Amino acid sequence: MRAVFYEQFQGPVEIREVPNPKVSPDSVVVKVEATGLCRSDWHGWMGHDPDIVLPHVPGHELAGIIVETGSEIRNFKVGDRVTVPFVSGCGHCPECVSGNHQVCDHQFQPGFTAWGSFAEFVEIKYADINLVKLPEEIDFVTAASLGCRFITSFRAVIDQGKVAAGQWVAVHGCGGVGLSAIMIAAAAGANVIVVDIDNDKLELARKAGATFLVNARKVESVSKEIKRITNRGAHISIDALGSQETCFNSVSCLRKRGKHIQVGLMTGDHKHPKIPMDKVVAHELEIIGSHGMQAFRYTEMFEMIKSGKLNPGLLVGKTISLDEVPEALVNMNRFENVGVTVVNKF
Repeated sequence: MRAVFYEQFQGPVEIREVPNPKVSPDSVVVKVEATGLCRSDWHGWMGHDPDIVLPHVPGHELAGIIVETGSEIRNFKVGDRVTVPFVSGCGHCPECVSGNHQVCDHQFQPGFTAWGSFAEFVEIKYADINLVKLPEEIDFVTAASLGCRFITSFRAVIDQGKVAAGQWVAVHGCGGVGLSAIMIAAAAGANVIVVDIDNDKLELARKAGATFLVNARKVESVSKEIKRITNRGAHISIDALGSQETCFNSVSCLRKRGKHIQVGLMTGDHKHPKIPMDKVVAHELEIIGSHGMQAFRYTEMFEMIKSGKLNPGLLVGKTISLDEVPEALVNMNRFENVGVTVVNKF
């Protein structure tokens, strides 16, 4: 099969002919119909993820059709239209038993712990408890755009943040995670403030449901501007980018007893950010991480999509072919794309 392939971190990325995946008893093989291009893939290529073993095929935001099932698979069959969380739980560790597959002790992550979906076919392990059947109303491109970004934002806003109507929610960064968080928070009835440095991305954020736009380059202080808009500060603030600056601003802009939710990956020089801990203590602030979402939580999200409350297709900026992935992947840190990029030609 054709796949995106690299043999060293920060090295050449190219299209190669590689062996088709083989099914194991607890896995399925999926013919990839669409797969999202995510900054997490760039982090993997940079060498920021310790689970990647070289050589490697990246890609983790996928949707497709099952073409082969293992001997132990009972809940799915050949021909099923499916997607999968980027973190898949083993089903047996204490975290999985408690329902928290997204922090499984032995997690499977296509594109990280194993070869991924920038290919014609991909194997999905622990398939019976992690695959998600796609409703007919949701096409493959939209399903792939849910990927890690939309589902992670859904859990961050709904499950971790417990956002309620009328609250002020600040979102720092207008990439796929940020745009998803904006749309979901707005659907929950929140007043959404978004922060970025690109006016085109800010305008897309407005279409996604943001009420107030803040260009970080045009204000003296992001946190002061958010407190001016809200009068007291945000109830919930989400760092959707993952940098020293956005993390600090997100914590600093909160009102008393507010919640900071870290969704953007903190890697390299950014993994140990400065935090205004004096405010965390004095104002009883909460700092919460959010990492993926369990397969069984997709149902509520799908219902909101089918009812029109959420429209993730609006966030798809463009579709590309597999042949365009190598160049697009290595250039992701330039932040040139507006919206989510999805591969749908193989």
